[in-house]
Amino acid sequence: MRWYGERTMTLNRRLLWRIGLAFAGLSLAGFVAWMLGLPRAAPDASGAPAITQQEADATIAALKPPKRPRPLVAILGINDATETTDYLMPYGIVKRADVADVVALATQPGPVSLYPVLTVMPDASVADFDARHPQGADYVIVPAMSRDDDPAALQWIRAQADKGAIVIAVCAGAKVVAAAGLLDGKRGTTHWYYLDELLNEHPAIQHVRDRRFVVDRGVATTTGISASMPMSLTLIEAIAGRARAEAVAQQLGLAHWDARHASAAFKLTRAFALTSMANTLAFWNREQLGIELTPGIDEVSLALVADAWSRTYRSRAVTFAGTPDARTTRNGIRIVPDRVAASWPANRLLPAIGDRPPAVALEQALRGIDARHGSRTGDLVAMQLEYPRR
Repeated sequence: MRWYGERTMTLNRRLLWRIGLAFAGLSLAGFVAWMLGLPRAAPDASGAPAITQQEADATIAALKPPKRPRPLVAILGINDATETTDYLMPYGIVKRADVADVVALATQPGPVSLYPVLTVMPDASVADFDARHPQGADYVIVPAMSRDDDPAALQWIRAQADKGAIVIAVCAGAKVVAAAGLLDGKRGTTHWYYLDELLNEHPAIQHVRDRRFVVDRGVATTTGISASMPMSLTLIEAIAGRARAEAVAQQLGLAHWDARHASAAFKLTRAFALTSMANTLAFWNREQLGIELTPGIDEVSLALVADAWSRTYRSRAVTFAGTPDARTTRNGIRIVPDRVAASWPANRLLPAIGDRPPAVALEQALRGIDARHGSRTGDLVAMQLEYPRR
């Protein structure tokens, strides 16, 4: 079986290539000294500059619903590989707020294989959506995808933008939106690992540092995977006001969720490189960790926990249930269990999702990774999620 999705495997290969180049010039003595001097690399947001009220107000104004009083939000995925948290987190957060109609779409009929983990049944294909809503969506959310040039995805995104939708790219979804031609000459951002690639391929984009999300003329972009949480709350505020966004943030377990970000904290460090290499090469020591897929499970918490445990390069989260039927989550998306099983070995069973707020579930998952695989691996996961550890 495949332990990781296609993009994750590509990331591994790129990391190993860059790490190999770094090691090539080291003598044995230099390598030992390098390892002994290796610090932890927990991403730290303490240096993030503040957001002025004027900037915050401008962001909210730029995200106001362009068409309907109760807007229609469409989240797009390609069937063979769309990033787990990018797809599920905006869906769950905006639906939980009950301020918009939210639909999860796929470019073709059938299930969507998320990466690095989970399989979902979307609400509709883009063809079905177009037949039901010829005037288009108010917002189109574009997650990271296994490829940036899927013709059906690019064509549909362009068509929705032409109909007046605000396009929101989450994480490396910015590469997809840029490939659709919607970011040239605009301000934007993306996941730290893909930033150079994005700017090299689309030099007309004006990168904005130290912001988790940026909105410019009908297109919003975010930094790494975890930024979809503050982006979704900001969208809720634009639709329904600050009080509603604050109420949802409290449910999520977030005290602060503005656009502040310390870009310099997220980069390819020595600790990140060595941990990635060591964990990737330890192919004999990987494990499948079970998560019970129960009806009504919180899809945001599930996405964050399963995504985090599947980015250690040492483990992969696997959902299981007593029957093969898709389970409907708290906010109505259907998730297909990876395994049909009544139980899972206790030593490889992850804690039940339960009613933990998503932000708390993520923090607990990172602490669990620290305990099981070491704090460097916990930091490695946080860096991939572009998540500032508390």
